Amino acid sequence: MIRPSIDELLEKIDDRYSLVIAASKRARQIMESEQYEEAVYVDKPVTQAAKEIMDGKVVMTSE
Repeated sequence: MIRPSIDELLEKIDDRYSLVIAASKRARQIMESEQYEEAVYVDKPVTQAAKEIMDGKVVMTSE
């Protein structure tokens, strides 16, 4: 199970759709980074993205 939970993440980003978009974009960035290819991560990219959203490292902006 992914921690933080969806309910915890919705406190950071109000809309479920926006939350999914933010997490998927960040997970894709993590997977495509050179550091990801060289390092061994304990968490999968989506879990890492969720943790970064919860920690405030990922911020949604409207385009």
